[in-house]
Amino acid sequence: MRSGWKDHKEPLDLKLVTKAIETVKVALPLFTAGLPIVKRGPGGEIHIDVPTMYMDFAIDRIHYDPYSKAPSPKGRPVKAWGVEINPQEVRQTIEVALKEAYVIEAAEFREPENAWVIPVAWNKLIIMYVKVSYDGRELIPDYGLTEEVRRYVI
Repeated sequence: MRSGWKDHKEPLDLKLVTKAIETVKVALPLFTAGLPIVKRGPGGEIHIDVPTMYMDFAIDRIHYDPYSKAPSPKGRPVKAWGVEINPQEVRQTIEVALKEAYVIEAAEFREPENAWVIPVAWNKLIIMYVKVSYDGRELIPDYGLTEEVRRYVI
C-alpha cells in the first residue's frame, strides 16, 4: 500500500455531493472579484488573474483575457503583449461574470484534502473550481492564493 493511501470502506454517499453543490450555490452570490494580480514575464508579456473572494478568503483565481476583455477558461491562462490594463475595468468585468456564473451540478473528489471540487461556469466555460469539505458544509479557501492576495494587494 502507498503511504497516505486512504482505504474507502464505506460506500459513497451521494447526499454529500448534493450538499456540497448546494453549499456552492448558496455562496456564489456572495463571491466578489478581488484586485487583479498582474504578472509580467521576461519577454514583456503579462498574465492577469483575478481572485474570487469570499469572506476575506480567496476561493480560486479566474484567468482574464485582455484581448477579449473577458474571463478565460480554466487551463487557458492568457499571456498578452502590448495591451493596456485598467485594473478597475478588469475587476468590474469579473464582477459581472460572477453575477452571471452558475454552478455545474457535478463534483470531483480530491483525496489528499478529502474534499469535493465543484465547477463554476460562465458562458459555457468553466472559470473556477470551489473546494468544499467532504461533509458538504464548508467552503475550503485556497490558502496559498489568499496569502498571495494579502502580499500583493494589501
